[in-house]
Amino acid sequence: MTFEDFARIHGLVISSIIPGKWVAVPTEDHPRKRNGRYKWLGDVGWVQNWATMQAPEMWRSETRDYRAVEVRRALQNADQERQQLAQRAAKKAGWIMHQAKPDTHPYLKRKGFPDDVGNVWRTDDQEALLVIPMRIGLRLVGCQLIDGEGNKKFLYGQQTKGASFVMDAKGVPIFCEGYATALSIRAVMQAMKVRYTLYVCFSAGNLKEVARGIPGGIVVADHDPNGVGEKAARDADKPYWLSETPGEDFNDFHSRAGLFNSMLSLKRALFAGAASAPFAKTAPQSAEPSHG
Repeated sequence: MTFEDFARIHGLVISSIIPGKWVAVPTEDHPRKRNGRYKWLGDVGWVQNWATMQAPEMWRSETRDYRAVEVRRALQNADQERQQLAQRAAKKAGWIMHQAKPDTHPYLKRKGFPDDVGNVWRTDDQEALLVIPMRIGLRLVGCQLIDGEGNKKFLYGQQTKGASFVMDAKGVPIFCEGYATALSIRAVMQAMKVRYTLYVCFSAGNLKEVARGIPGGIVVADHDPNGVGEKAARDADKPYWLSETPGEDFNDFHSRAGLFNSMLSLKRALFAGAASAPFAKTAPQSAEPSHG
């Protein structure tokens, strides 16, 4: 199997191969973004799709006979490079967080929270970016940057596997992908007066990684048309909430159905957390018209 075929199987879209360094590329599930990356060294290479993979997968050439020591050396060099990039990204994240100021943001307004205040960092060209810190335990490893149109990116080279943003660590664990989804969950949980610990995991693949390490709780999954969000919830082996509308996450459902119906729907998922089944899908059902 060629490296191009290997990358294609993992969803990467590569027009031409650049050897010797990590290269960001589009993916089949996100063709307008650069959610994939690869590194090719001739006899060995690595690919990663951020949306579906927690770590890079290695490819080895089938057409040349090379010594194992060469592969080990390539792996060691790649690992050292990843560590160096991760350290620089963590340092930059700390600098950005120090520069950021509490403020409202256009993205929060678009998602139904015009009065909410977040960490906002203004770049040299005065673009206002919403900053979501990403930590493993208490250690800051990076951040997600969101512009006013909702475009999101991580810092180059940062560690994402196992990283999350935790909100209000007081009660039942709830795992979700996006920050806006977490804001809607928080609004519903506060209205129900139920304590919660919200984990923003930033991707379906990373949601599995974070949720597996924490006992109990539920997953609030995105209803991706390709099924990635629901598969991540099942793989996390927890009860989960899922909209019956393809393409919809909990923030979309909250905006469409209102606070009251969102409370009823999420409450069913919370009750499913006590069920004996290994996982329990809870589809939303409207009780009565409500504008929340």
